[in-house]
Amino acid sequence: MERPAPEMEAVTLREFTEADAEALFSWASDPRVVLFQRREAYARVDEARRYILDHVLPHPWYRAICVGGAVVGSISVKPDPAEERGGRRSSRASMGYRIAHGYWGRGIATRAVRAAAEAAFAEWPWLVRLEAVADVENPASQRVLEKAGFVREGVLRSYVVLKGRPRDMVMFSFVDTDRERKRPVGAHKD
Repeated sequence: MERPAPEMEAVTLREFTEADAEALFSWASDPRVVLFQRREAYARVDEARRYILDHVLPHPWYRAICVGGAVVGSISVKPDPAEERGGRRSSRASMGYRIAHGYWGRGIATRAVRAAAEAAFAEWPWLVRLEAVADVENPASQRVLEKAGFVREGVLRSYVVLKGRPRDMVMFSFVDTDRERKRPVGAHKD
């Protein structure tokens, strides 16, 4: 059976369940997928299950990326706690995503990033700025963010330590006014 054209594949986001451990393991055990992540590839499905229980389920916004009902990746949006002072809520959040290697280059990550950004702004009225970083040596992830409407702001030198090495990251942002700019002429804000 032929695979549908990438732009025709339905991409949905949903909450994870513990039953998604096998699916998460399928990409979290792939060294190509975790190359630009802080952790190493998983060796056992129990590691994926433990990650779901300890990190994914308690997370404020962590979703499974699904294509045709199959879980093929994950995406998260996390409010920035650094600005929470004196009871004031932060106006920023950060996004991260990962997708199974077999789904790279099909526009799925771009559509998931767009959907997650829209959902974050809709669910969190206090959100003004959504940030994402991509390793300088990961041009594919940089392109995903650009195609999703994020703006490249610059390179942050030695910004994170990945697998024991300081890494330069490219900072991208999507701000609430970007949503207004991208709205079709004549469309009204809800």
